[in-house]
Amino acid sequence: MPAPKIAPYDRPAGGWGALKNVAIQLVTQGIPLKGARTLLSANQPSGFDCPGCAWPDREHASTFEFCENGAKAVAAEATKRRVTPEFFASHTVSELLALDDYTLEGYGRLTHPMRYDAATDRYLPIAWDAAFAMIGEHLRALPDPDQAAFYTSGRTGNEAAFLYQLFVRQYGTNNFPDCSNMCHEPTSVALPPVVGLGKGTVTLEDFEQADTLLLFGQNPGTNHPRMLGELREAAKRGATIVSINLLHERGLERFADPQSPGEMLSMGGTAISGHYVTPAIGGDFAFVKGVIKHVLERDADARANGDAALLDDAFIAEHTHGFEDFAADVHTERWDDLERAAGVSRAQMCQIADVYLRGERVIATWGMGITQHKHAVATIQMIVNLMLLRGNIGRSGAGLCPVRGHSNVQGDRTVGINEKPSAAFLDRIAKVFDFAPPRREGLGVVDTISAMLAGRIKVFIGMGGNFAMATPDTPRTWAGLRQCDLTVHVATKLNRSHLVHGRDALILPCLGRTEIDMQHGTVQGVTVEDSMSMVHMSYGINAPASEHLRSEPAIVAGIAQATMGRALAGHDDWHWYVEDYDRIRDAIAATFDEFAEFNRRVRHPGGFRLPVPPSARQWRTANARANFTCHPLPAELPIDVARRQAGERGAQVLQLATIRSHDQYNTTIYGLNDRYRGVFGQRRVVFANREDLDARGLRAGERVDIVGVWHDSIARRAEDFLLVAYDIPRGSIAAYYPETNALVPLDAIADGAGTPTSKSIPVLLEQRVG
Repeated sequence: MPAPKIAPYDRPAGGWGALKNVAIQLVTQGIPLKGARTLLSANQPSGFDCPGCAWPDREHASTFEFCENGAKAVAAEATKRRVTPEFFASHTVSELLALDDYTLEGYGRLTHPMRYDAATDRYLPIAWDAAFAMIGEHLRALPDPDQAAFYTSGRTGNEAAFLYQLFVRQYGTNNFPDCSNMCHEPTSVALPPVVGLGKGTVTLEDFEQADTLLLFGQNPGTNHPRMLGELREAAKRGATIVSINLLHERGLERFADPQSPGEMLSMGGTAISGHYVTPAIGGDFAFVKGVIKHVLERDADARANGDAALLDDAFIAEHTHGFEDFAADVHTERWDDLERAAGVSRAQMCQIADVYLRGERVIATWGMGITQHKHAVATIQMIVNLMLLRGNIGRSGAGLCPVRGHSNVQGDRTVGINEKPSAAFLDRIAKVFDFAPPRREGLGVVDTISAMLAGRIKVFIGMGGNFAMATPDTPRTWAGLRQCDLTVHVATKLNRSHLVHGRDALILPCLGRTEIDMQHGTVQGVTVEDSMSMVHMSYGINAPASEHLRSEPAIVAGIAQATMGRALAGHDDWHWYVEDYDRIRDAIAATFDEFAEFNRRVRHPGGFRLPVPPSARQWRTANARANFTCHPLPAELPIDVARRQAGERGAQVLQLATIRSHDQYNTTIYGLNDRYRGVFGQRRVVFANREDLDARGLRAGERVDIVGVWHDSIARRAEDFLLVAYDIPRGSIAAYYPETNALVPLDAIADGAGTPTSKSIPVLLEQRVG
């Protein structure tokens, strides 16, 4: 492995660098030919949906419908490497726990169901029926169903997710901690009261027509690279793109499309952002409000001069509520306060406001740089306020676009994975399946961890994901998992969650998205929903990594049958649903009106779009209108409290944003490089402003510990990080997760949403001695 180094990257995102790294991944996984063939079926009508991000698919005029990071996900799943019973026989859990996450993932695909044996500290093989029986025994032994929690990763398809929630609700709980609790929960909370739906309002066709795009808190070059294709096309036709993001990201600056011979031969690329704004951590709310303040001031000046109004008066009058109160609230804000809170000058806020005013068709997008903050819900609603001013919701080329991460994280929620289900949904479940589902709210991720620590959760079942590493406050999460009587993980590959286990523990290996799912002699497809509410079919093409694997729906049915027996109304055997996934989709259609004729519609090329009423200016809010919302600037931010608590060191407190490297997806580490940020062969780095380093007597190249500052006095420390001087706002630093998740306090959450505030954690830097 090459020696670690820091070497600035001056090429565009994509291009030859992306193609080279795709090839490296295929060779590394031992599948140069198989991997290439597999990638040609990614995001194709008769192929599989990429197990990576949730960016929607284009009409398939090209057989090249994958990106670099999607290729990494596919290569990791189609790998030649295997984690067999012999592997577990030669490694104790304690030995494996000492390895880093990159090494653990690199061992390859799980091949057999395994049970933890405390006497030998090893995982031993177990038959599927015995594993299901063990789970059933534990669940039936609980005096209260709420003592179990059922986690879901966004990779899970609609069929498994629906069957999962149906079983769990019949079992008697709504404890559905879900990966969306940690990412776009503020979106799901913020949007329904103001536009009537917790999803985006745009389609890819809107991106083709937009003349202005406002990109908030996201890094598509790493997290959803196929989006760069849309941004490139928009830039080439003259659309104005504004990036509002903590770091200057290569993909938001320049992109070379690997499918463009001209850009590949010229070693050039297309400039993406016409404007780049870097608010301080947590400053997006004040920045957007400052932009709105200038828009309102310019509109008032225009009217006073007898010029045409700059707001869409007709839209505001016909479709919205609360404008007068909202405008009055904005007028009370002082520019000095907005500048201080945003970390952005008034001049730049006014400049972006003028860009917005020139736009006739504006799209606003956002990612976790917006959602993982204390005031995330207010920030999203402030973005909506901005868009409502000129009627930029519900018409062609304009709208809201939350860019969700994992492939089916939106779909899982749509089909019922929700710890706070609506009464209407529960009524429908009761009617269709003839049982009384529980009505009390369940636990999300943060509350589940607290309940485990308090001994109230005894059984934890994870449908995919890497719960131990994705969650905040790592040592406390681990302590909670270890207090469980049983932990169960459905997975394709070994990860750290399998090693941080309860007194009993199971690893249940499942089919991957790329693999053929054969049930009763018939190939089955699963469905997924993308970020733009399109639902389509996914068929694996590769032979399963092991003959002992089972599909996620089959695993859910096995657990349900062993736990509930022949108790499901209408069909005595849960396995009946798995014989033909059309039966599950029929059950989904019976439960949700928007899925009517599911099986017919999903087989149409490209699938179908679920109803998005705001796209047609239909507002399913309490007052049947889109609502302006008032949010004053917070009187005090968490960083202010932390600086007081730090006493004499208060001036030294910085705000940490946890980020992904380019060689990872969520908690999965594909390599040790972060090419676009110039980091190679290492992950324990912290990006800091050079002036902040000078003020603390630190220098780039030195090593530091990152120390948490929080009101609970719990010691939180992430050790041995290399300082990298970087273009980042003063007072802000950034470092990769999951290495820094230990610094995120369990109660550092978004107001009203409960999402960990992983993008704004108060910390100190301490120089390492020796």
